[in-house]
Amino acid sequence: MQPLLEPNDFISLAKEKELILIDARQGPKALEEYQHEHLAGALHVDLETDLAAVPNNAAHGGRHPLPSPEQFGAFLGKLGITPASHVVIYDDKSGANAAARFWWMLKAVGHQHVQVLNGGLKAALEAGAQTSSGVSNPTEVAPYPATSWQSPTADSEEVAQAAGDKNHLVIDVRDAYRYLGESEPIDPVAGHIPGAVNVPLTGNLGPEGCFLSPDDLKQKYKAVLKDVDPENVIVHCGSGVTACHTLLALESAGLKGAKLYVGSWSEWCRSNRPIAVGEDTSAGEKG
Repeated sequence: MQPLLEPNDFISLAKEKELILIDARQGPKALEEYQHEHLAGALHVDLETDLAAVPNNAAHGGRHPLPSPEQFGAFLGKLGITPASHVVIYDDKSGANAAARFWWMLKAVGHQHVQVLNGGLKAALEAGAQTSSGVSNPTEVAPYPATSWQSPTADSEEVAQAAGDKNHLVIDVRDAYRYLGESEPIDPVAGHIPGAVNVPLTGNLGPEGCFLSPDDLKQKYKAVLKDVDPENVIVHCGSGVTACHTLLALESAGLKGAKLYVGSWSEWCRSNRPIAVGEDTSAGEKG
């Protein structure tokens, strides 16, 4: 199953079979906006309470640590998701908000039938998708049988080793100004992991806010990875959410096996690890 679902294909698919549709918009007014209008039948999920554990100490796990697989499985059961469910997820940030994070988490517990709606809510509305208001209520089922995170992740020690190894690559998907250390709007320290290369997630998208084609994404990331095997790639962002956008892009390109550094910059910059600012010449040589 392709990780991205085109809006017209979504509309056709929704007429043929029962989907579990997830609205992953985030922000202070996200729930209000969902209640005002959402794709018909969509259930709303919250990044802070549903897709992340409460951080006890961001220096150990970052701002959005993963919940336990069992906790996530219980949440999936409340949404009515079983291993046989076809799940489609959207947000209003071209997948970068929380749609890709939820996609990654479902894949990480072994779920096969999950896709992100390419172009998100805007593209679906432009394609003529039906909407509704209020709150859609799920049909709760037994907890999803999630016992482990099966998709590869990396901790800060592995990231440190990979960043200095020519056979590995650490990709930082944040905006360039954050990578360069010009300013940092969220975390306490600006800069980047020494040796990491900056490939902003916005480059995964075309001018209309949809992902580039699989062929274009493959060409783009082949140039970034050079001779590095995708399984030796670690992707991070600020707190392990938007990094999943690039993991989704890599999957769409057929470049599978890259790891997520869940703690990301929010953990690294609080952990007495070395910090680089400006252009990283060692990163340029690698990537």
